[in-house]
Amino acid sequence: MGAAAVCALVCAQLGLLLVVPAGTAYADPGGPGTSGAPGAGTPDGPSADEGSADGEGTARLEEIRKKIEKLHDGVESATEEYNAASERAEKQRYEIMRLAQAIARTRGRLEHLTDRAGAMARAQYRGSGLPPGARLVLEDDPEKFLRDLDLLRKGERATDGLLGKLKNARKDLDEYADEATGRWAKLEADRKKKAAAKKKIEAELEKAEKLESKLEAEELERLRELEDEAAWARQARWLDTGILDEIDGRASARGKKAIAYAMAQIGKDYEWGAEGPDTFDCSGLMLRAWEAAGERIPRTSQEQWRLLPRVEITDMRPGDLIVYKKDAGHVGMYVGDGMMVHAPRTGRQITLAGAGSLPILGVVRPDK
Repeated sequence: MGAAAVCALVCAQLGLLLVVPAGTAYADPGGPGTSGAPGAGTPDGPSADEGSADGEGTARLEEIRKKIEKLHDGVESATEEYNAASERAEKQRYEIMRLAQAIARTRGRLEHLTDRAGAMARAQYRGSGLPPGARLVLEDDPEKFLRDLDLLRKGERATDGLLGKLKNARKDLDEYADEATGRWAKLEADRKKKAAAKKKIEAELEKAEKLESKLEAEELERLRELEDEAAWARQARWLDTGILDEIDGRASARGKKAIAYAMAQIGKDYEWGAEGPDTFDCSGLMLRAWEAAGERIPRTSQEQWRLLPRVEITDMRPGDLIVYKKDAGHVGMYVGDGMMVHAPRTGRQITLAGAGSLPILGVVRPDK
């Protein structure tokens, strides 16, 4: 399927009346070369006053669109911070549990060694009250004395070894306790970061919802159209660079499995912090898609960008992850023909979109 056909398919899914063929460029809504309304300035079109009013309405909605987009950008960044803090906190909880088990085992070993040391000390006290010379004089059987003396020396060496084990056990216990204390401090720090990120997400979403709540139904519909038009304008400019002439990679076997999983989620709601199976955020969808393909990748888009092997955009192949925005706050999966599948934002569903409809930071490959 060519890029134009895919664009037509997605526009149809989005309910757009306007189909943007691949290679067609136009200005951002509200920018130079954009008319206020179809038919403006024609005999059958609206009057100058009507056109002006409509233009003002569109400009106002465009300003609202930009504000909402900025708010959701903040939500995405905070969501990835929340995801990262959640993942770190989970690791710290696991480590604290592991350390607690190690401490319990070491305490049991320490108690056992202490009991053994006490028993040996009591036995030595009972058997070695006299010095060896005096015991030799009093002993009727010199050979028995020598045997007892050898056993005594072995017992002393065993005692020394036991005391060494006791010392090591106490050292291990102290180290485990110190590490557990440090892990607990990190857990508390991550909990605070998680709470702060959640608070920011909720505040930004509340602002966005407040802006939308003031709009009439027709205005909300027009706002959605403006969002789609802005995305397709960016996609058209990206396609106009001729980039698709250079991207001809084919999906790997695992890449095909990841794509199949991601595409099967189309229509499901975005939910920040979600990893499926019913709802996803952007990086959660990528995580589960590649997990279905047999690859474990980092949880957040920032970590995916930081840790996964990077490839040039021109070397991109279906299944690769496209990381967006300067802070790597969003991620989608390239599916071919200049398109990607992603979980856009709160209030939207997983969908196909133009790979260039958001500012691309770079591309990473989970199975390189």
